[in-house]
Amino acid sequence: MAVVNVLNWKKEKVGQVELAANVFEAPVKKEVLHNVVHWQLASRRQGTHMTKTKGLVSGGGKKPFKQKGTGNARQGSSRSPLMPGGGTMFGPQPRSYAYVLPKKVRRLGLSMALSHLHSEGKLFVVDSMKSEGKTNELQKRLKSFGLNKAVLIDASVDEMFSRASRNLESFKYFPVEGLNVFDLLKYDAAIITKDSVAKIIDRCSLEKA
Repeated sequence: MAVVNVLNWKKEKVGQVELAANVFEAPVKKEVLHNVVHWQLASRRQGTHMTKTKGLVSGGGKKPFKQKGTGNARQGSSRSPLMPGGGTMFGPQPRSYAYVLPKKVRRLGLSMALSHLHSEGKLFVVDSMKSEGKTNELQKRLKSFGLNKAVLIDASVDEMFSRASRNLESFKYFPVEGLNVFDLLKYDAAIITKDSVAKIIDRCSLEKA
């Protein structure tokens, strides 16, 4: 079990906290992280793409030309996929790209992403996340902390802090419930509060999977 420093926003040590080894020091396997990210992105896809089939194209009530004597292949409807402006054969239809990934794999992937950031020295624990609700004030605070992008994770949403972080494109703020592998790897750094550590450990526990 690792013991890390709890910092304030001036990056000064104000305490210590223990991080569970099975969550923050788990061996990292790229294939597991890849599987979890692929599952996340697949679940986000809207799947609203669609082309019109022969039955959905308007018109076609009248035979386009007579059966014989034109030199063309016989056609019975202008909605045929063989005709210009006709329907599409085997085109995409609305569908869901989501699939089931075992909870154990999801929790393991989350632990590996956190362990990766911890091993790279990109996981920080702060005493609290409070703000005046001003974006400029929070931006200066994060800049002095030494990070250009990161996810900010709190035990529960603080409305003023959420308001201040809303317009910061390179930072993303959410509670422990919103913690995910894709954002941890995308933003490549994480700041978590001391109060959120226990919730993160509980969420990543394999005993619940």
